[in-house]
Amino acid sequence: MSKLRVWWIPQVGNCDTFYIPVKSVEDGKRLLDTLAVYDAFQLQNNIKPDYCNTGGLQIFDETEGEWNDWYLETDDDYFDDVDEYCESDSCDQKEELKAFNQEIFKQIDWSKLP
Repeated sequence: MSKLRVWWIPQVGNCDTFYIPVKSVEDGKRLLDTLAVYDAFQLQNNIKPDYCNTGGLQIFDETEGEWNDWYLETDDDYFDDVDEYCESDSCDQKEELKAFNQEIFKQIDWSKLP
């Protein structure tokens, strides 16, 4: 079983990286999207004046003993983008993730954000 973690920087240049272990790529996608929407929610509701966030998914390389950016290589495909993978037919939870995203993203009025 692969070791996976989400990394998140809520304010680039002003804070350290925050790490959260996840069990699957799909769980990582849910968490990344939730963190992004939460930052937008805080901005929309004047909780913080601005933000410049970034994040991603990492996989632990047992051989090298270090964390690397996530990728997935199969006989038919290669993915190094979590969103691309989760929107592809290779992802068993594609429709669940789509419904999840619609539910959380509709809480933000994206047209009013800078």
